[in-house]
Amino acid sequence: MNTPYPIVKLQPGRHKRVKAGHPWVYSNEVAMDAAAKALPPGSLIRLEAASGEALGVAMFNPHPLVAARLLSRNPRAAIDAAFVAERLGAALDLRERLYPGGFYRLIHAEADGLPGLVIDRFGAAAVVQTNAAGTDRLLPVILDAIETVLTPAVIVLRNDSAARTLEGLPIAVGVAKGSLSGPVELVEGGARFFADLEAGQKTGWFFDQRDNRAAVARLTAGGARVLDLYAYGGGFAVACARAGARDVLAVDRSGPALELAEHAARANEVAATCRFSRAEVFAELHRLAAATERFDVVIADPPAFVKSKKDLAVGSRGYRKLARLAAALVAPRGFLFVASCSHNVEPALFADLVRHGLADAERTGRVLSTTGASADHPVHPALPESAYLKAQLLQLD
Repeated sequence: MNTPYPIVKLQPGRHKRVKAGHPWVYSNEVAMDAAAKALPPGSLIRLEAASGEALGVAMFNPHPLVAARLLSRNPRAAIDAAFVAERLGAALDLRERLYPGGFYRLIHAEADGLPGLVIDRFGAAAVVQTNAAGTDRLLPVILDAIETVLTPAVIVLRNDSAARTLEGLPIAVGVAKGSLSGPVELVEGGARFFADLEAGQKTGWFFDQRDNRAAVARLTAGGARVLDLYAYGGGFAVACARAGARDVLAVDRSGPALELAEHAARANEVAATCRFSRAEVFAELHRLAAATERFDVVIADPPAFVKSKKDLAVGSRGYRKLARLAAALVAPRGFLFVASCSHNVEPALFADLVRHGLADAERTGRVLSTTGASADHPVHPALPESAYLKAQLLQLD
């Protein structure tokens, strides 16, 4: 059959998982002949079973563990600006139904049918991250589609993720359209925040904790005393202050992040309620414990302690220690919110680490909710491991 794409075949019997809905093909499933090995990383291919049955159009990279990522089950699909724009449009419709106003994760990779692509929207600005060789090759097409669907004033390329190194891609940050004169403003839950789209963590803001921030903030009404660990740009701290907390201590080791958090506190007229401390979190936890400080709500939302599987043992000990030290500072009948964004830490393991941390602190209580990322970070049904964010909200005795 004539096809505009080179054909890559799977080994006999290795097509069943893809046919069942999985969007990835691993390198050991591919009939990796000389022709396949010679394809440039990120090439568009026609994926076929060993029998010749067409499985769809995929992006192919012969070098990493994930060799092929399905873009379409239609083997004749044209992967062009119109194709990407259609998927962008569907994602935009969903996000505006979920969180109207223009501030959200617009594209969450495989779950939105665009593997290896992340787009966060900040009103008139869009931050784009291409984490796969195929998506990187499609960047001109992606930018055309963004222009068609969003017409943003600014497009920032945050191609500085660790995932790119696994694909053999360079690390770079740049502005593809427009210009930035500093942090941009975003609105969440009626509050104003500020994000550094070029130098801030990840894409500049953690939209994934939106729903969790709102849930925790509701518990602080009526004058709660709050400790926000790893406060970053003040998302939890300012939300709690606006909800009625009487005192909020926000801790982070990043000076620039705390400057943005203080800016948000002033913009939302809660600066008198919020205090900001630049410190290493574990050292600050020890200091607060020595001072016999207690808080009605303690929030611990750290960066990933486990960046790869080799870090699992050390990172797991870190989460257990964090749960122990944070729990020790929760007042009786107070609340602890603790999260992990390490995708290598499975939900059951994280819950076990939190449980052990509570026991180490000699605290008892109850789990009120176990949550993940907000709905603008959907999960592909066949990729449960992409549900990277885990969080527990507990009340402690």
